[in-house]
Amino acid sequence: MSFTDKAKNKAQDAVGKAKEKVGDVTDNDDLKRDGQADQAEAAAKQAGEKAKDTAKNVKDTFTKD
Repeated sequence: MSFTDKAKNKAQDAVGKAKEKVGDVTDNDDLKRDGQADQAEAAAKQAGEKAKDTAKNVKDTFTKD
């Protein structure tokens, strides 16, 4: 996973957490759900990036001379 992708995912997660917290404090269920969705999307992206990294590591392990 590149540093840039990792940073973007962390930022999206942080924004999602902030939205959820503000939505909770202000009783704004739409904002709260939007924040939860942002967090879920960031987690899914991070899982995909980790899967790609794992696949690359496995490939590199078996293709070494």
